Parts: sequence; structure tokens; C-alpha cells
Amino acid sequence: MRTLKGPAIFLAQFAGDEAPFNSLDAICEWVSGLGYKGIQIPSWDARLIDLEEAAESQDYCDEIKGVAQSHGLSITELSTHLQGQLVAVHPAYDAAFDGFAAEHVRGNPKARQEWAVQQVRAAAVASRRLGLDRHASFSGALAWPYFYPWPQRPAGLVEDAFDELAKRWKPILDHFEENGVDVAYEIHPGEDLHDGVTFEMFLERVGNHPRANILYDPSHFVLQQLDYLDFIDIYRDRIRCFHVKDAEFNPTGRQGVYGGYQSWVDRAGRFRSLGDGQVDFGGIFSKMAANDFDGWAVLEWECALKHPEQGAAEGAPFIRDHIIRVTEHAFDDFAAGGADRELNKRIMGIG
Repeated sequence: MRTLKGPAIFLAQFAGDEAPFNSLDAICEWVSGLGYKGIQIPSWDARLIDLEEAAESQDYCDEIKGVAQSHGLSITELSTHLQGQLVAVHPAYDAAFDGFAAEHVRGNPKARQEWAVQQVRAAAVASRRLGLDRHASFSGALAWPYFYPWPQRPAGLVEDAFDELAKRWKPILDHFEENGVDVAYEIHPGEDLHDGVTFEMFLERVGNHPRANILYDPSHFVLQQLDYLDFIDIYRDRIRCFHVKDAEFNPTGRQGVYGGYQSWVDRAGRFRSLGDGQVDFGGIFSKMAANDFDGWAVLEWECALKHPEQGAAEGAPFIRDHIIRVTEHAFDDFAAGGADRELNKRIMGIG
């Protein structure tokens, strides 16, 4: 058993052009004041970090760590969610995802994909320089437009898509191996890795690569009605990152899992601020502690209703109160009789 680290917060949903959200120093002061102990940094946001410089300069990484530490914070992970998404993009999503890339590669899918790979590889080196052993990302997707089997999928289409996805990621995973860093793919709708089965399909194709791991976020499992507690037990050895995010699913006679093309406010399944949804966090934190999860409990705040600053303020105490300080001895040790082999034999009637 192990006591989780936290609370921490993913900065992606809070970074902005106005203080205190427009620089690493200012946002660190803000989150520290709310009671957070760690930050997950979105590597694409130049207001918070220069990823390329972090990959090239140990002095710069030491400076970044120093800024966080000056506010009593640890860096939990870097994130390349947006760049990882661009490692594999189906043409149907070219226009929608083009804005994730640097301006000089937009409108050029080949150049955009090469840029994305370079970015994720840079994050491996930057993570090592920052003293981190895990990294958060997305897998991207080539098969997602065909997740519902209508029209009938051509034979081998999904298999070929996963072969190609693995082909793109295997060299990246090898690079992470060279830097001693795990890739934790967020299991997320819209990605080819969106549940346990698809993660296993990918894992098989990258040869059970030791660096191919999971970012666990229960909210995405609520929205697809997957057993998120059982998932922890099944994949306990691959879960390396943890997003603490709430959600609710309230189907009606008019809509269910697919949401009827409605806005987030009007969908049957929607993300909620911590404590406002249906996720059994007591069960999750219990399983994480029992399964020796050695990472951080990181708030990823997304909610269709609540203001983000209120969500952030409520998130730190919510996570703190759910972290289980694991016991160092059994609760009934007071009644222990000590080790006595002869007594054991008598109890079993074999003495």
C-alpha cells in the first residue's frame, strides 16, 4: 500500500493572458495559495514553458523547477496532449486539429505530423532534465471515425489502423526508454486508445513496451459506461498518471451515451466539478492506495456549469480529503498473539 501524492493541478484549463494566469511564477503563486502541492504543465503553452529550450538546457530546467519550488510546488509531469493528438490524425479531422500545431506547419499534414513527433520526443528529454519519470499524452487516432460499425467496416481496417499507430509510436517510446520516462496515454474518447481493449490492441503491437502506460481519468469511463473501478485492478501495473475529474451520466428517453449532438450543458453525459458528479472517488482512492500507485492525484478541471476558479478552489481540499494515509500496521495488531508454530499446529488439529 502507498499514500498518494497530492493535491496537484493540471494548468491547461487555467493558463490565460491575464494575471495571475499568464506566467509560471504567477500561476504557481495562485495554485499554491489554494493548497496545491504539485503542477502538471501543458508543454504547448509558451506562457508557462519553452519546451524546446527545456529539452536543450539543463540550466533552464533548473530555473523552471526553481520557480515551482519557490512556491512550495513540485512539477508532477509535463503534458503533450495536443502534440500527441497530432502524431496520428485521420483526414476527417485535419481542419479541426490544425489549430493544435505551430503556425508554420498548419495546412500541411505531413509537416504537422513530423513537428508533433519532434515535440513529443523533446518532452522526453525535458522530462528527464526536470527529474520526472512519467509523461502525459494522447495517442492520436486513425480509426476513431469508424468506432461505430456502420457502414460495415472493410475487413482489416481497424487492425491496419492500429498497426500504423504502433509504427508511429514505437520509435517515440524507444526514445522515452532512453530517457527513463514513461508515456502515460490518457484513455479518452476521440483517441484510438479509448478503453482497455484498445489499449491492449496497441500494447500488443508495440511489443508490450515497458514505456507504454496509462493516464487514468474516471470521467471518460462514466461517459462510456465502463467499470472504472474494475479498470484500476485490471491495469494497475500500467497506470502511471491520475487525473481526478468528475462526471455524470443521466440518460433519458431522448438521448444516451452519444449525446444527440447536444452542447456539454445538455448532454446526458457531461463533465462536472469535483464532488458535483457521480464518480465514486472513495472507491478510486482506496484502490489506488491498495494497488501501490506511486504518483500524483492531479485535478483536471472541466465542468459544463461551474466557474473554473471556484472549481480550482474546491478541488484542492477535495483531493486532500480523499487521499488515504495508509496504515503502517494491521488494525487488529492489538490482539495479535505473535508467531507460534506449535500453536498453529494445535489450532489446525495436527499437533
